[in-house]
Amino acid sequence: MGVLLGLTSVVMLFVSFTTAYVVRKAGAVWDPARNDYISNWVPITLPIRILLLNTFVLLLSGFTLEVARRRAAADVALAPIAGMPGIRVSDRASLPWLWTTILLGMAFLAGQYYAWLQLTVLNSNISTSVSSGFFFVLTGVHAVHLVGGLLALLYAATTTWLRRPPETRRIVIDVTAWYWHFMALLWVYVFGLLYLAR
Repeated sequence: MGVLLGLTSVVMLFVSFTTAYVVRKAGAVWDPARNDYISNWVPITLPIRILLLNTFVLLLSGFTLEVARRRAAADVALAPIAGMPGIRVSDRASLPWLWTTILLGMAFLAGQYYAWLQLTVLNSNISTSVSSGFFFVLTGVHAVHLVGGLLALLYAATTTWLRRPPETRRIVIDVTAWYWHFMALLWVYVFGLLYLAR
């Protein structure tokens, strides 16, 4: 319930950013020299290739987290028979997949930093452009929320490493997966907004 309430506030935050973005892009300012309203919105050139690669990495991390989630569910299902003679059940089946997800999440953040650097190279007016400010705000706030997801993934990996009960591990991984998948969908939305409405 807490995660759903938190995600609701994230949705409201990005709805606010989207509204500000669309209104500012469509807005015009009075130019006394022309005696008319003009748009001072300067479209930016996005580093599309790196952003597409980052999108692929984040979606792949969602797949690896889903494998970890299913492995944790299997651990819970097999927990009652784990103590029977001749039955061997691995209680760390989800751990490699969690670490893979963490590494992919870190790769996404590194890719975003590289995209920011590329944006400054591709756009000479980066310091005076309002549109580039929106790019940095939207991608930066998303990155901060993704860091929160990485911390949750580290906690989930720690519960597995410390051999917490399988039910506890499954709940932690499930809740973390909901948040992570939401962040992946949010990134697809942010990327689509920045690409289509530039």
